[in-house]
Amino acid sequence: MENEKKMKIVGLVGSLRKDSFNRILMAEAVKLCPAEAEIEILGIELPPFNQDRETDLPKEVKKFKEKIRSADAILIATAEYNYSIPGVLKNAIDWASRPYGDNSLEGKPVAVMSASIGMLGGARAQYHLRQVFVFLDMHPVNRPEVMVSFAAEKIQGGVLQDETTKEKVNELLQALIAWAKRLGNNKG
Repeated sequence: MENEKKMKIVGLVGSLRKDSFNRILMAEAVKLCPAEAEIEILGIELPPFNQDRETDLPKEVKKFKEKIRSADAILIATAEYNYSIPGVLKNAIDWASRPYGDNSLEGKPVAVMSASIGMLGGARAQYHLRQVFVFLDMHPVNRPEVMVSFAAEKIQGGVLQDETTKEKVNELLQALIAWAKRLGNNKG
């Protein structure tokens, strides 16, 4: 088991805010990640998508796509803005999936979690992401759904305090790892 290569999971946080609840949720996932896997959080501060640049990708976009392509799975922690996917996350997805025929997200197992100060915990952003996953031919984990409602009560002082949420994040990681293995995405 020691010589076995760890599963590589790329983490994407759909918020640029320094103290984002979703950034804290992703940090907790890194801590909870089983020993057989590792999570590398990628920055998504990329230039605005411009189809005119598809044949000459900016170097930060090339690096971003390479990291995704080499990953066994993807974990997304996202905010919800205006009932949907944050623009910065959608921008990163657009770059990662373009140009046509060079979709670095294709076939990737993906899990989504979200945190919001509202009652629905980012549910609408998650559902919109799932619609995008269909077109990109990604393979989402269906359960458990991790939607952290009233996040300001569960995340305090930059730390996830809620034990039930920690358990759900752990279950989601276990499900993502099992799903990636089932799909044959673990190159280890």
